[in-house]
Amino acid sequence: MARSKDIVPGVGRYSRSQVFARRALYKGQKKGEAAKPAEPAPTKEVTVGGDKNGSTRVVPTSKAPRFYPAEDVRQPKKSRKAVQPPKLRSTITPGSILILLAGRFRGKRVVFLKQLESGLLLVTGPFKVNGVPLRRVNQAYVIATSTTVDLGDYKVDAKFSDAYFSKPASKGSKSAEEEFFTDGKPKEKEAFPESKSADQKEIDKAIIASLKKTEHLAKYLKASWGLSKGEYPHQLVF
Repeated sequence: MARSKDIVPGVGRYSRSQVFARRALYKGQKKGEAAKPAEPAPTKEVTVGGDKNGSTRVVPTSKAPRFYPAEDVRQPKKSRKAVQPPKLRSTITPGSILILLAGRFRGKRVVFLKQLESGLLLVTGPFKVNGVPLRRVNQAYVIATSTTVDLGDYKVDAKFSDAYFSKPASKGSKSAEEEFFTDGKPKEKEAFPESKSADQKEIDKAIIASLKKTEHLAKYLKASWGLSKGEYPHQLVF
């Protein structure tokens, strides 16, 4: 600490990091290096049968391929970055009412249930109130309001995950004759699964029971949100 003179007794002129930089001790630091694995020898000696073949022969360790591709095939670059789901905003808690800003239901108010493993938010209208079913949304496209729905002891079932929303595997390809006669016709609409319809009704039942405890809360969820002339989102309090 000789380089750092005391301003008052016990208080140096420079901080610890400033003294460390001035002494330049980092230039002489020794860092341990891991031992490198031994490289295999380029050649090896093998025994050869026959009296006139010399009994041994030196051959390369790794033999070069006999044929090469006619064109260079680009290899994808390997990424060492691990995809981490985004952290949930502190303003979003189970039961919070969010405003959707994008997608088919933009402008609608929804109830937040939980965050999935992918980082997406599981929300619902509920469907019986404003027509928004169980959906996954990105928290970058929602506005968190200060209004919340008291869900009480209700817990979302673990079956509601990212796999729950995955599309079923497509069936095998049709024959050429079937494709010829169905060309130009609208695709047949698949029926909505009864199991998912039952799940929606079960969640709606629990949320609607909580909505009835607060006056006008169901009407608030039913009303859509939008900006009027002269209104700016950064000046609003949600």
